[in-house]
Amino acid sequence: MDAQKVDMFIMSNSKFFESHQMNMIRERLLVLDDSKWATLSVVQFKDPTTTLIVSILAGGLGIDRFMIGDTGLGIGKLLTCGGAGVWTIIDWFMIQKATREKNMQKIQQFLY
Repeated sequence: MDAQKVDMFIMSNSKFFESHQMNMIRERLLVLDDSKWATLSVVQFKDPTTTLIVSILAGGLGIDRFMIGDTGLGIGKLLTCGGAGVWTIIDWFMIQKATREKNMQKIQQFLY
């Protein structure tokens, strides 16, 4: 894989992943097959900032968890009104990390 193409991917998508994961992602992308590269370039990652905003505005309804694909937790938050508000407040601090972890799971499907 072309190092310049990989660096462009890293620069444009770094906000979707934890900073300590970027070096491993770069190394895996450098040895990635070109056929997988075409598929990876069209993958949509969830924006942690957008998820945080949704969590602040409608986290009690579980919409933030539905957005990142945690359907079970979303239903749990919806049925308990965000755990009487406690779960909602906790998610304000944890939802960005959860979003980045989901993005990492998504990219690992292509890297391995």
